[in-house]
Amino acid sequence: MVVAVTGVAAWVWWPRGYGINPQDARQVALGYDLYNVHCASCHGHDLKGEPDWQTRKPNGELPAPPHDASGHTWHHPEDQLFAIIKHGTARFAPPGYKTAMQPYVGKLSDAEIKAVLSYIESTWPQEILDRRAEMLRH
Repeated sequence: MVVAVTGVAAWVWWPRGYGINPQDARQVALGYDLYNVHCASCHGHDLKGEPDWQTRKPNGELPAPPHDASGHTWHHPEDQLFAIIKHGTARFAPPGYKTAMQPYVGKLSDAEIKAVLSYIESTWPQEILDRRAEMLRH
């Protein structure tokens, strides 16, 4: 019963369709600036991530993945990406999962997280946006 309640609480808590807009030039520009300050040191100024991002480092962590069309970011719903940025990957990963992705709660506002995601999505080609929409419909 606790699991069901927790799942419902998480579903209600996760904002859906909540202001991520890759067509909003002001939001994208803010997201670009925030991304370069808070994200680019790991994920790259070009959104290409760290080299060999699918192979664990000696410390057991996976390198930072790309956020461009070559990575898997576009495979995830916006609400999940929002939650990972806000609360960090460890909160959603299996026990023992090693990650350098820290939570940004208290560092970035919800609006700033949405701006970063708007910027990232604004860089994806239409083919990726179409594939993502189709994938997330199922």
